[in-house]
Amino acid sequence: MFPHGLYLMCGLGAGLATWLAMRWWLPWCLRNGWMDQPGHRKIHHQPIALAGGLAVGTSLALVFIGSLFLIQLPVLPEKALGYLQYGFQQRGIQVMGLVGGMLIMLGIGLWDDKHLPKPGPKFIAQTIAALLVAACGIRITLFVENPFFSYFATWFWILLVVNACNFVDNMNGLCAGLGAISAFFFGIHSAMHTHYLVASLAFTVCGGLTGFLPFNYPKAKSFLGDSGSHLTGFLMAVLSILPHFYHEGQPNRWAVISPLPILGVFLIDFTWVVLYRLRIGQPIYQGDNNHLSHKLVQNGNSQRRAVAILWLLQVVLGLLSLGFVRP
Repeated sequence: MFPHGLYLMCGLGAGLATWLAMRWWLPWCLRNGWMDQPGHRKIHHQPIALAGGLAVGTSLALVFIGSLFLIQLPVLPEKALGYLQYGFQQRGIQVMGLVGGMLIMLGIGLWDDKHLPKPGPKFIAQTIAALLVAACGIRITLFVENPFFSYFATWFWILLVVNACNFVDNMNGLCAGLGAISAFFFGIHSAMHTHYLVASLAFTVCGGLTGFLPFNYPKAKSFLGDSGSHLTGFLMAVLSILPHFYHEGQPNRWAVISPLPILGVFLIDFTWVVLYRLRIGQPIYQGDNNHLSHKLVQNGNSQRRAVAILWLLQVVLGLLSLGFVRP
């Protein structure tokens, strides 16, 4: 049997790594002016460090490098070691594509944090990252055996989720908390169907994002920044593709839509905002205060409570996603 305590170790290790990384990146941002300045539509009145993406990225890199060393050492039970080694061998190219895509997303997000580029360059970088992971075998098929469809669906889905996460990063703790909850449920789904490497990755992402939350919620010492929201969105998209939600032993073909409720709040908020902006003739990339979180605050909730309500909604949707699958 696979030692499920390893999942806990992945999550706790990533959380600790993010916490320690923040202790380095936070003063670095302060020294080098890597800050989000107050302005129109922003809820903060003092400059806030944009250390979140750097810290979470550092955490994931450390855990990934550590895992490569771990599978070479006889410290795990032999059967568990065999499962992980097999996973890396079978998904080696996919892992390389994942790491490459993460670097691209983190890079374009860092550039966006500092230089605020127009949507065009961001779209190109997001497209390159999406096509890279598709070329490495992380693809959506939806029972359609057509390479063009598979590449297009994967590209569309990754860009959709990345931008949905970027949209929802509008209040302290919201994007990171939702990402941690979604990653946790992706880990549950993967573990249920013996995708041990994918489950380990999902719980690592969950831990990495959770380790950032004390610096971001309820009072922010740091923001994720576009680097963090791009990285989070990319990871959410990939984690929704990697597990085989439907397989020969799974009698319910509806299992393929399990990622939709797991990412429910991201997708609902994105759909609501895009439709609203189209209705009033506003460019969809032009920000406003009409997100779900803003609506909750406008209805009398504090920002802290609004975020907690959306976290709770995501937990409920994640639990509902379990109804689509049978182990």
